Amino acid sequence: MSVLSTHQLTIGYSKKGNNTLIQSGLDLVLRAGELVCLIGPNGSGKSTLLRTLAGLQKPLSGKTLIDNLDIAKLTHHQKAMQFALVLTDRIDIDNATVHDIVSFGRHPHSDWWGNVTDEENALIQESIISVHLEHKMNSFLNELSDGERQRVMIAKALAQDTPIILLDEPTAHLDLPNRVEIMLLLHKLAHKTGKAILLSTHELDMALQAADRIWLITENKGVECGVPEDLVFNGSFNRAFQSKSFVFNADNGNFSMNYPMTRKVWVTGDKTRMYWTLRALARAGFEVTEDAEIKIEITEDSWFLNQTTFTSIENLLAGLDKI
Repeated sequence: MSVLSTHQLTIGYSKKGNNTLIQSGLDLVLRAGELVCLIGPNGSGKSTLLRTLAGLQKPLSGKTLIDNLDIAKLTHHQKAMQFALVLTDRIDIDNATVHDIVSFGRHPHSDWWGNVTDEENALIQESIISVHLEHKMNSFLNELSDGERQRVMIAKALAQDTPIILLDEPTAHLDLPNRVEIMLLLHKLAHKTGKAILLSTHELDMALQAADRIWLITENKGVECGVPEDLVFNGSFNRAFQSKSFVFNADNGNFSMNYPMTRKVWVTGDKTRMYWTLRALARAGFEVTEDAEIKIEITEDSWFLNQTTFTSIENLLAGLDKI
């Protein structure tokens, strides 16, 4: 079910009567219960699009609808009841506990005095449990790791209890384990709560794995939407991230560096070790081709080259250097 849509939306900046157009004619749909990843090259307009969808920035033309209501006509309170926004800005509040921060998400629902009912407090605690921080509920924010802080902000968005959650680079500045955990958490929350979750990210490999749908934004060429695998099959990723320095590998969903190839080699054998062997050979400047005079056979525990057996990639590369 669609919870947000745009109609001929044009985004950019207006300064002293001069418009700087970034993207135009965008017709997008955000559905309930889906995790959508907004990805694209730097400067393509990811943050501008998110800010425009959230009503923080006016569009140059077109409109964004939530439940068929134009967000430009909604009050701040009405917007706060429709979507929660998690930005990359680091928040530091002295003497504020995890529970305190998450409770701020209930502000649009509370009375003039800001009182929190027992029912709302239960929702706050449930939000904290959802991000696996119940053991940190009474900890101060400045005592938490970066990954835990990000989960606190997600819990605050959950406590706000809106149909839409928008996040700008939620995994920025996190280490790999925390990036993976945040992406998996958001995917689970979208499916469990039925909320529409849209996030911008540079984590292309994780977006390919975690997103139900991808909005692929390219500089001045609009947004292509679809299931990740379809965007791989139709070549959209290659077109969006074309570079002389790297190429998108549709076989494994990774980006491979374009090393200068000065020698040729042919490789056969164990498929489990093949991927990592080819990576090492490419880094060393070897192009893999059937007509190569140098041939390597990979077994389950070694590499065979010119009647010599090597037990590590390092030794294999040293052996190739001697040929």
